[in-house]
Amino acid sequence: MDSRTAAHVLSRIAALLELSGGNPFKARAYDGAARALRAIDTDDLAPLLDSGAIAELSGVGPATLGVIRELVETGESSYLERLRASIPEGLLELLRLPRLGGAKIHALHEALGITSLDELEEAARSGRLATVKGFGPKSVQAILGGIEKLRAAGDLMLLPAALAEAARLRASVAGHPDVARAEVAGAVRRNVEVVRDIDIVAACREDTNPDAVVRSMAGSPGVRRVAGRGPGAATITYVDGVCLDLRCVHEGDFAIAFWRATGSEAHRARIAERAAERGFVLDGDTLGTAAGGQLAIADEEDLYLALGLPWIPPELRESGDEVAAARDDALPDLLRDEQIRGVIHCHTRYSDGKASVAEMAAAARERGWSYIGISDHSQAAFYAGGLKRDDVLRQHEEIDALNASLGGSFTVLKGIEADILADGRLDYDEELLDRFDFVVGSVHNRFGQNGAPMTERILRALDDPHLTVLAHPTGRLLLSRDPYDFDMIAMLEKAAERGVAVELNADPHRLDLDWRVLRDAKRLGVTIAIGPDAHSTRGLDNTALGVLMARKGWLSAGDVLNTRDAAGVLAFARKGR
Repeated sequence: MDSRTAAHVLSRIAALLELSGGNPFKARAYDGAARALRAIDTDDLAPLLDSGAIAELSGVGPATLGVIRELVETGESSYLERLRASIPEGLLELLRLPRLGGAKIHALHEALGITSLDELEEAARSGRLATVKGFGPKSVQAILGGIEKLRAAGDLMLLPAALAEAARLRASVAGHPDVARAEVAGAVRRNVEVVRDIDIVAACREDTNPDAVVRSMAGSPGVRRVAGRGPGAATITYVDGVCLDLRCVHEGDFAIAFWRATGSEAHRARIAERAAERGFVLDGDTLGTAAGGQLAIADEEDLYLALGLPWIPPELRESGDEVAAARDDALPDLLRDEQIRGVIHCHTRYSDGKASVAEMAAAARERGWSYIGISDHSQAAFYAGGLKRDDVLRQHEEIDALNASLGGSFTVLKGIEADILADGRLDYDEELLDRFDFVVGSVHNRFGQNGAPMTERILRALDDPHLTVLAHPTGRLLLSRDPYDFDMIAMLEKAAERGVAVELNADPHRLDLDWRVLRDAKRLGVTIAIGPDAHSTRGLDNTALGVLMARKGWLSAGDVLNTRDAAGVLAFARKGR
């Protein structure tokens, strides 16, 4: 059991305690324990639990320690399941609304008897919601907007939420006494940015009936409905809306079943064609020969090897092109977390961040990086506390003093996230822009300026010699805002020509550039900068999500600005000035 999954479970318990009107101090205790586990960030809690280190963490008490111990030993929390079963299904759905936590939902349930999304919408539109303390006109409009977005998104989840749910469900399936192995497959394993279902493949012991395992999981607490999909398979929907596609096979069939459930459809089709070309039949969970025999396939590597191919990373298994690349020994050496040396899209309390410059620098050092670039908002972003000239100069003095105290062991770069104004100019005059080590340029308004006007706006910004990185270039917000319309290829060609990096914004709501476009950027020679868009020390963790997307976009270390040291980033930023 890893710390992130355990923290997710503890946070869920805290939310459900608030939702049920339980002791608020108890809810805070679980929330505090979740924060403590997130801070240690380990893939295996068992050694820390056995040594007593977990019990000594600030924020972990006897009750929360008991839940953590059960998670490590069984992969499940019986307390979480009891809480889920005690709360009306409709109230659990309300937890999916942004900025409407358990305590507020409980207050609405007590005041207005609200038990569902439909009832909440009716109360908001009729004016009844505004009669409840703490729900003014802005809150009501925000709730209505959240309901609209939630319905439009359906059961879709952003990748980080899907990863957390998948880890929890995998641990639950793996904890079944008749299951020898369970793995996450499908879109989550391929690191798709938006996910509908969680796919898990389980290997049951040879003397066990796979159907019995599936029936057992389908009868677990918290299940809303079950739909059959065939032998050893079921689609299980839980009361909180999470949908699990579970497949259970015997251990000898696991490798191909796991590969098949990972997908994509196009990848499976190309591999089946490759098998046929080499005289094999890829049917169900077996790889057969023309003579009617079967090859022993112990893992995915065996399958690809039998077809004369190297193993293809799951995140590349999308269009089918990856099979031809594997055949030609042309798969990329994908970017790895340990190759990241620093990041340069980070905010502090100077604008709308939650941490100081020193705190952000310390958090970056803790992650093993050698530099961080501070880029607070420019003055045009007044709504985000954008920096005026005096603020910039004051921040630069602070950064100079901090760098002096660090003695060269770590570097804080002086940057800015400058608004790209409606006419394509960068916020601030040339003299002030010259003072920055790097400049991140972003479109933050006039999103309706689509087509040729938006293209011209972006191209003019790219012509500014001060611009280092074009940030969140399409302006999309996953599940809530479409990208604005402009000529993507013209932008990429201009960025390559001018030597400007294009950002892969790693905020989980953005992931912009889209991984599908990253291959075009790579082909055109565009440098990609992974930007966490961090507004807190925890926000630096977005970088790992950016690495996942970079890998999905076929990027190697040489394609990514973050793999350079501070001197390399400075040289990149200054070469056009």
